[in-house]
Amino acid sequence: MTVWDDLVGQEKVCEQLAAAARDADAFVTAISTGAPPPEASKMTHAWLFTGPPGAGRNQAARAFAAALQCVSPDRALGGVPGCGFCDGCHTALIGTHADVTTVAAVGTQILAEDMRDTVRKSFTSPANGRWQVILVEDAERLNEKSANAVLKAVEEPAPRTVWLLCAPSIEDVLPTIRSRCRHLNLRTPSVDAVADLLMRREGVEPAVAMAAARATQGHIDRARRLATDPAARERRAAVLKLPLRVEDVGGALKAAQELVDAAAEDAKALAEELDGKETEELKAALGAAQGGRLPRGTAGVMKDLEDKQKRRRTRTQRDSLDVALTDLTAFYRDVLALQLGSRVAIANADAEDALERLARASTPEATLRRIEAVAACRDALDRNVAPLLAVEAMTMALRAG
Repeated sequence: MTVWDDLVGQEKVCEQLAAAARDADAFVTAISTGAPPPEASKMTHAWLFTGPPGAGRNQAARAFAAALQCVSPDRALGGVPGCGFCDGCHTALIGTHADVTTVAAVGTQILAEDMRDTVRKSFTSPANGRWQVILVEDAERLNEKSANAVLKAVEEPAPRTVWLLCAPSIEDVLPTIRSRCRHLNLRTPSVDAVADLLMRREGVEPAVAMAAARATQGHIDRARRLATDPAARERRAAVLKLPLRVEDVGGALKAAQELVDAAAEDAKALAEELDGKETEELKAALGAAQGGRLPRGTAGVMKDLEDKQKRRRTRTQRDSLDVALTDLTAFYRDVLALQLGSRVAIANADAEDALERLARASTPEATLRRIEAVAACRDALDRNVAPLLAVEAMTMALRAG
């Protein structure tokens, strides 16, 4: 299994990355042996991965990072870097390689303070690996200060540093940054390709794999979660019942409250899993004895961690709401398809009775207004409107039609 095997439906991108990894390997090998580096190379110091949600932007960037760190002996025999089994590939893929740094938004933005140490590290030589790789998973969340810090690092990179930026579209990244990156655009994989991946890698039953792939319309991560996590299937089933529960004002407000509460529970579950571990690790690093008091002068460090954890809880709640809104959009899209007699495959075949009921009870114009209401809710959440207010406004709009 190579590092490219999980990049579903991205053959062209895999070909480009494999060629760049081969040239990058030749460059490092030449430097280590004192030979002149190759004159022509498909490798560059900064890459921008874009594509719709679920296309596998982060997976492609991490696979490339693994290929850059590959130490397989097969390379000397003409093998392509990225075997997937050597120590370099394995540690890069699971996120423990010393020379692969991952930056992800903790809250709604990547702050300058979150990038400071990473930018400083980008100017150093690799400690153990062949390249210093900086992977920014949410480049669209860079704010002005953090984006400027990245720009300075990308403008004058160290000889063996590679920046891998991931964003939904090229317009989500500053023009000054994207002009210095090689752009790769990933496409949404087909439903059949995602189902095949679930069966091949996760051992999912064919019917379950196809249903999950169809329900998520090719979104790999969500399809995997839906196929393997019963709790995720229960949450989706609850969301798909919402359109039938907004027939009166009380039902609409209650449905909104339950949707927000479910997202808050998701955030709380993640916080309980991560926050306690992070807090204990930081206390140990600061020299606090087990259950003892913190040393003097460390209160500010603990406060910074608490602020970071609070931002992460906020983002987790909104990400959970966004998944629910995506499911709602797909539901009303299916209603519209039935109303227009479209031959487009229904994504939510398991809710066909509810779809047909709503299709008969309303008009295509009303369905379009409901889709717009879901989109308006997503925009409101992006503007930091209180989740309950945003969702209540949406459910009341869904009731009105």
